[in-house]
Amino acid sequence: MKRRLFVTTALPYANGRPHIGHIMEYIQADIWVRFQKMRGHEVYFVCAEDAHGAPIMIAAESAGKTPRQFIDEMRDARQQYLDGFNIAFDHWHTTDSPENVELSLSIYSALKANDFISTRTIEQFFDPVKGMFLPDRYIKGTCPVCGAKDQYGDNCEVCGSTYAPTDLIDPYSVLTGARPELKSSEHFFFRLSDPRCVNFLREWTTQTNRHGEPRLQPEVYAKTQEWLGTAGKGLADWDISRDAPYFGIPIPDAPGKYFYTWFDAPIGYLASLNAYFDQGKARANGELRSFDEFLAADDVEQIHFIGKDIIYFHTLFWPAMLKSSGRKVPDSIYVHGFLTLNAEKLSKSRGISIDPLRYLEVGMNPEWFRYFVAAKLNGRVEDIDFNPDDFMLRVNSDLIGKYVNIASRAASFIGKHFDGQLAYRDERSLLDAARATSTLVAEAIEAREFGKALRDVMAAADRINEAFDAAEPWKLAKEPARHADLQHICSSALHGFKVLSVCLAPVLPATAQRIAREFFGLDRDFVWSDADSLPLHITPYKHLMTRVDAKQLDALFESPAAPAEAPPLPGGVAISDAITIDEFSKIDFRIAKIVDAGYVEGSDKLLRLTLDAGEGRHRNVFSGIKSAYAPEDLVGKLTVLVANLAPRKMKFGVSEGMVLAASHGDEKQHPGIYLLDPHTGAQPGMRVK
Repeated sequence: MKRRLFVTTALPYANGRPHIGHIMEYIQADIWVRFQKMRGHEVYFVCAEDAHGAPIMIAAESAGKTPRQFIDEMRDARQQYLDGFNIAFDHWHTTDSPENVELSLSIYSALKANDFISTRTIEQFFDPVKGMFLPDRYIKGTCPVCGAKDQYGDNCEVCGSTYAPTDLIDPYSVLTGARPELKSSEHFFFRLSDPRCVNFLREWTTQTNRHGEPRLQPEVYAKTQEWLGTAGKGLADWDISRDAPYFGIPIPDAPGKYFYTWFDAPIGYLASLNAYFDQGKARANGELRSFDEFLAADDVEQIHFIGKDIIYFHTLFWPAMLKSSGRKVPDSIYVHGFLTLNAEKLSKSRGISIDPLRYLEVGMNPEWFRYFVAAKLNGRVEDIDFNPDDFMLRVNSDLIGKYVNIASRAASFIGKHFDGQLAYRDERSLLDAARATSTLVAEAIEAREFGKALRDVMAAADRINEAFDAAEPWKLAKEPARHADLQHICSSALHGFKVLSVCLAPVLPATAQRIAREFFGLDRDFVWSDADSLPLHITPYKHLMTRVDAKQLDALFESPAAPAEAPPLPGGVAISDAITIDEFSKIDFRIAKIVDAGYVEGSDKLLRLTLDAGEGRHRNVFSGIKSAYAPEDLVGKLTVLVANLAPRKMKFGVSEGMVLAASHGDEKQHPGIYLLDPHTGAQPGMRVK
């Protein structure tokens, strides 16, 4: 039966560039969507920028732009990430759009008419200098549990505790440094604790979807029941308003009040689809679709791919909002775990990250990453780890050593001896084996068991390679009387290669497109039913994919080269462009004591420094001063540390800052590096101003 699917990924927040975790989620959904389209289903795959909120307002202000200019730049920049990793959304929109404003107001009006909106006065931290209420992440202080300094207002990154901003010791505003004040304000709430919501959520979370599968994965279901609690006592009403100044959608008849971004963000799913339909792009069998009719149709499935950090919003708030406003609710929420790097959680602030653009800049094939991610993903909520050695081994062994190897070997015989023509003996058994493989893979992809699907593909590749080797075609080629056997064994291998290419097409779309059009001579991309037919000819084989080079992985985790310096002035280098005092004040220079130093194995420039910056802990910093200093001569000395430089993940470890040193502009003519040495009396932790 032909399915009609409305599929989304989580909306990324528009105050920063995509990270590799976003790319992983997009790839997961993209594979599943491509598979559904290959099967002939009607699928609309959309997403949008989550464009509202105080952080975007503040980021835009700092950049000297309006919020809308800032968002447009982020959306334009995002496309290179999507194109770079072959991610094919049908439409990408923004929550700061007329469609989202209209839908948000419509849903709010319905909630209000159905008595799901209430108001109450609450107390919040207010920045008296900035003149605004502060989001939790814009408040810092000392953790009330472990005593760690400079922790956010909602959780401690040191001990992992969660708390209210008012629990912080010595809180301060991240924006101005001022001590925040408690102020009262009237807020609007969605009555999530209403028995009507609770009863609906108890039923909805327990139900199966129209295919008889659980609507939620077991781990997600268990979490929702924990939140629902006995008789729903675990649910609290949801604060959906924020006070001016705020970049968002104004609440009707409430001057100075705006919808909290998490209220209108999921509505952005609907708005993005609405915009796509309004542009006249949503067609099936040549028929133009209507957004309202499509969304209301009983057979339309609404499916969301999200990360495990936003389960609460998507399994409680979002379906309850839709149901309470008289709209259809999601059919399934597919949740994935985090992507880690060498078993550590990714964090830009701690320098544990993979830059997607850096990945592409160093010449790494995006389909390597797509394959690696798919090989790790399954239908459960499990973290997947990017280990460089595992990555290289899996890609080189599976894609090159097994899959591509089939075509490169068999095609040479077919091209040389049979002018590209294929011929078979037992066609029925070949087609039966192909159907068995494609069915297994289809069942696994449908269930999002991508790892199993690829194991099935590679098991089939092993069988094809083993049969090819057992037939010893290099010997058959030398015996003209046995050329019919040679043509059969090579044709069978290439038929198997075609079947595997169809199965891998959702994962390797660009490679599969080349194979379909250039190698097998089709005038279109593969569809799933292509696995059920025997190819009759091939064109001359062209190289399909290279191996991962260890040097590329080294380059991925090294800092990119600094831009060329301006022409030097006599005796030095050109003075850099002028900065303001505010820009300078953002750099936190601290006195640090070198408590240990050592060589870095594998580096001819770096020393590893262990620093005491008066924080109650030691920092690890890599510094390119090996040519000037012996490690033992540095121990006990003071130096100057850039303490708030974002940590950098290097192949040798994480570097948590930078020490300052002087050198001549022309180091070849005037060699020498001179570590800054504070005056006697300075103490670790003192700030340099």
